[in-house]
Amino acid sequence: MSIQPTALRSVLNPRYLESALRDQYDMGTWEECLFWLRGLNDTYRVRTSSGIYILRIYRTEIAEADVQYELSLLSQLKNVLTSAEHTDIGEYIENKDHTGYTVLEAAEGKRVAVMFRYIEGTENNLEDEESCYAFGQSAAELHKAMDQVNVELPRYELDLKFLIDEPLERIINYIGENNEAAAFLHTFATTLKERIGAASRQGLDVGLCHGDMHGNNNAFQQEHQFIHYDFEWAAKSWRAYDLAQVKVRKRQSEDRKAALWSALMAGYRSVRSFSAEDEQAVDLFIVARRFWVMGLDVAFIESDMGALDYGSDWLNDFIEEFRYTGIV
Repeated sequence: MSIQPTALRSVLNPRYLESALRDQYDMGTWEECLFWLRGLNDTYRVRTSSGIYILRIYRTEIAEADVQYELSLLSQLKNVLTSAEHTDIGEYIENKDHTGYTVLEAAEGKRVAVMFRYIEGTENNLEDEESCYAFGQSAAELHKAMDQVNVELPRYELDLKFLIDEPLERIINYIGENNEAAAFLHTFATTLKERIGAASRQGLDVGLCHGDMHGNNNAFQQEHQFIHYDFEWAAKSWRAYDLAQVKVRKRQSEDRKAALWSALMAGYRSVRSFSAEDEQAVDLFIVARRFWVMGLDVAFIESDMGALDYGSDWLNDFIEEFRYTGIV
C-alpha cells in the first residue's frame, strides 16, 4: 500500500511558480523569480517589468481560511492607517480574480500563494532611545488601528491554550512522558498559566495583536514610519504579549536594554494607554513566548529541521532557561 503524500515539505520550482502565477496578476512581464528565504513559509523575490515583489508560498498547514483572514485584516488596516504618522503596513497585490491569493498544488498538498509589494527601507535595530520611542509610537498606532477593524471570519486566539497547552502536548509527545524533563515541564506550564491567569484578572489590555512583533517583521523604517508586515499570526491576545517580543530583541546591548525599553514604553504611551499592570505582565509573556517557540521547534522537526539539533542539548538549554526564570 502506497503512502501519500510523497513529501512533507517541498521547495517549489521558480519556473513552475512563474508559469502558474504570471497570468494571475497585472504586474508586467516576469523577468526573475528567485527563491529568497526559507522560513516558516517560503519567500521568493519576483522582478517584473513593473518592479520588484515578494511572493510568499505558505506551508501546507496554512489553510485558505487563514490567508483570507490575514488579507482581510491587511485591507482594513491599510484604510485605517491612511493618515497615520508613524505606521504603515506591507500590502498584498490583488490578483485578477480579486481573491488576493492562488492555491497551488505541491507534492505535500495544497499551498497558498500571495504576492506582496516589496518594502523599500532599512531595518532599524532599535539600538538608541530615539528609535525605540518612535517604534513605541508605531506599535501603539498599530494596536489603535487594530481596535478599529472588524474581520468577520473565524480565527483562533493567542490564548493560554495556544501559547502553553498545545506546545506542552507537542513537546511531551516528542521527548516522551518518561523523560526526566517531562515532570518539570508539566509543573512549569501549570505554574506559568496560573501566573498569567492572576495577571489577567487585573484587567490587562486585550485586543487584536500582530502576533509576531519582532525584528524584520516590524522594524523596517521608511523615513518616519515603521512598516509592519507578516501578519500570519495576527489574532486576539494580550497587548503585553505583542510587546514582549520587542523587549527581548537580541541586537540590543544588555546594559542599554532598560533605558531602551523605557523609551519604547514612553513612545507607546504617548499614543495610547498601557497600564503598570500590562507592563509588569510583559516579562511573563516573554517566558510564554519562549515556551511557544520550544513547541514550534518540535512542530517543524519532522518536516523541516530534522532531529539532529533537537536532542538533549536543545532540551537541557530550554530547561535551564525556564529554571532561571524562577517561576518554578
